[in-house]
Amino acid sequence: MNLVITMSRRFGTGASLIAGQLSEKLNIPVYDKAYIEHELQENNFATEAEVIRKLAEKPCIILGRCASEILAGQVNVFNVYVVADKEERIHRIMQKESLSYEDAKKMLEQNDKARADYYNEHTGKVWGDVNNYHMILDTTKLGIENCADIMVRYFKKVEMI
Repeated sequence: MNLVITMSRRFGTGASLIAGQLSEKLNIPVYDKAYIEHELQENNFATEAEVIRKLAEKPCIILGRCASEILAGQVNVFNVYVVADKEERIHRIMQKESLSYEDAKKMLEQNDKARADYYNEHTGKVWGDVNNYHMILDTTKLGIENCADIMVRYFKKVEMI
């Protein structure tokens, strides 16, 4: 099957690491905001939605960009939402960005708000609504290192891969 995984996430959850691990395990590419914006500019697409639909013609993982909504209704699309406790996210951002607690907290809150606003503006829906996803992974409880394996085991069990 032409499996396309969309991965929405809260800032600082480690979702990009999970996507990278999943990419290696399934041997499929990961596309993020930077890649999609590059394709938009370089290949004369009219919208990000057009880029996403084109990328989804082949197996891939798409991070964010409302891909779950853009590809809604396609049977080969599996939507994942990655979360983690706020304190853990703040500490992860502190380490990754070499920031103070307050600066990391501010960065987290700004990013989450921007993502929520972007999602609402482009879909009319509430970002993070559990009804929009097939699977929710909590990296605080499951560990970043386990999430890709959990998905691979699930995809094998239901014969998606």
